[in-house]
Amino acid sequence: MNMSATHTDHTTPSLSFRKNESIPGSLAIWFAILAEMSEFAIMFIVYFIAKVHNPELFYQGPTKLNTPAGTANTIIMLTSSFFVVRAVIAVRNNQLKESTRWLWGAVICGVLYLIIKYFEYQWNTAQGLDTETNIFYGVYYYVTFNHFLHVGWGSAGLVWVIYRIKTGIYSKDEHEGLINMAVYWHMIDLAWITIFPLLYVIR
Repeated sequence: MNMSATHTDHTTPSLSFRKNESIPGSLAIWFAILAEMSEFAIMFIVYFIAKVHNPELFYQGPTKLNTPAGTANTIIMLTSSFFVVRAVIAVRNNQLKESTRWLWGAVICGVLYLIIKYFEYQWNTAQGLDTETNIFYGVYYYVTFNHFLHVGWGSAGLVWVIYRIKTGIYSKDEHEGLINMAVYWHMIDLAWITIFPLLYVIR
């Protein structure tokens, strides 16, 4: 009897801990993220296959890209993720106005990213770098433009969350949509953190 009681005492805390565990975001958003990450994974596989077969082009390619623009966008994406985290913390503390301010900061970061990327593309064109130049730039444009689109509709998603907070749909007790958007935005950030070294730094 004593051994049984001892065994029960040891297992109960573990079961209680598991019940309290939770993964941020809904199952639907994680399916969406899995699909998006699978898409980026395929792009990265294409990148490595192309690099193996064209080592010289992939060695020279990054030297002609606008690395300062890529670096600026990396800082912007990391900053935007920080803003999104602060927005979630603010909502959980029932600081709804502060949360929207942090989210507007993230939106501004997203817009800045898009503007810098647009002018980077213009700069590339002026240098004679386009999808037809060689396979490196073909991969570069395919991967970065895909990410460009993700930042665009991710920024729109943040605006949608701001609207729902301002109209009282989201609150301290109910803000799953904000959590979903935050998780999705971090995925976009993670993708860029992978893209930047592969295309701008590694040779």
